[in-house]
Amino acid sequence: MRIKRFLFTGMLAVALMVGCGRQEAQQQRGTVEGPKMVALKTSRGSIVIELFEEEAPVTVGNFLRYVEEGFYNGTIFHRVIPEFMIQGGGFIAGMQQKQTHPAILNEASNGLKNDRGTIAMARQPAPDTATSQFFINQRDNDSLNYVAGVKPGYAVFGKVVEGMDVVDRIAAVKTTRKGPYADVPVEAVVIESAALVSSK
Repeated sequence: MRIKRFLFTGMLAVALMVGCGRQEAQQQRGTVEGPKMVALKTSRGSIVIELFEEEAPVTVGNFLRYVEEGFYNGTIFHRVIPEFMIQGGGFIAGMQQKQTHPAILNEASNGLKNDRGTIAMARQPAPDTATSQFFINQRDNDSLNYVAGVKPGYAVFGKVVEGMDVVDRIAAVKTTRKGPYADVPVEAVVIESAALVSSK
């Protein structure tokens, strides 16, 4: 009995040591399980976004691909409508549009709503046309939500966890028309960098 107890205790100790070692290694590699977070450093302040990978795997994967490629660095919030949303991720200053990867599946039926502080994919009128552009809802926008058989909706894939005051400041900037584009900030609001950061 004593031998069995000793063996069990020894095995438990080894398991704990292995588990601790694995967790430490994951922390060093930055792979500890948890929600993925992306920090947008803008010319008006920083915004931190928690991504909903489980609910929107295709959309989050697409967004992270652009982040990891540095695609968003130097892009602008090119469409700003107060009490509605701020949109970016496709143009650089001067309203020059960047080349993107192919469009993705619309995951708006994932049950997530376009509430204040959520981030969703911008798209053309057809459902499966989102590429790199996204928007952050400044208020609850029920009209953008998926309704089965009625509206394809806009796919929510994360939420702002830090920096909604920055979103509000951006939404309040003065806008103008530039060529065919309306609601363009007079002074460019630049996404200086977009980077994956450790979850809290």
